[in-house]
Amino acid sequence: MTNRLFSIASVVAVMWLVGAGRADAHCQIPCGIYDDELRFTLLAEDITTIEKSMQQITALSAEGDKNYNQLVRWVTNKEEHADRFQRTIAEYFLTQRIKPVDAADEEEYSAYQRLVTLCHQMLVEAMKSKQTTDTAHPARLRELLSAFREAYLEEHEHSH
Repeated sequence: MTNRLFSIASVVAVMWLVGAGRADAHCQIPCGIYDDELRFTLLAEDITTIEKSMQQITALSAEGDKNYNQLVRWVTNKEEHADRFQRTIAEYFLTQRIKPVDAADEEEYSAYQRLVTLCHQMLVEAMKSKQTTDTAHPARLRELLSAFREAYLEEHEHSH
């Protein structure tokens, strides 16, 4: 049993190290090259992958003779896509696309608060998706992403 746990831990460590150096969200130089629609598509894909990973983990866990290799791979996959989702929200939208506004302008500030709140809620749901296999979390992420996309695009139509 100890060898099996060591093998599982080794596989997880190697997979983490391989993925650790990848930066998916966007550069953080003022390049001005943004593709919001692509980001929304990638975020939706991350949610679908998180959900499928949860379903596979649940199915594999229910089997009598467990395939630990596949379980570890699906858990790692779920973690990676939840991390990617969080990085895109934080590094692309929050730090580069959603600009702070003057609180004196109540209408603009209200829209800004809505966007930031939706981003925070998505970050929390992505975190919860890492902690469990409850598919209610990716379902909620889908709802939040839809609400965020609508509010974000509406706000950007007015500001450009």
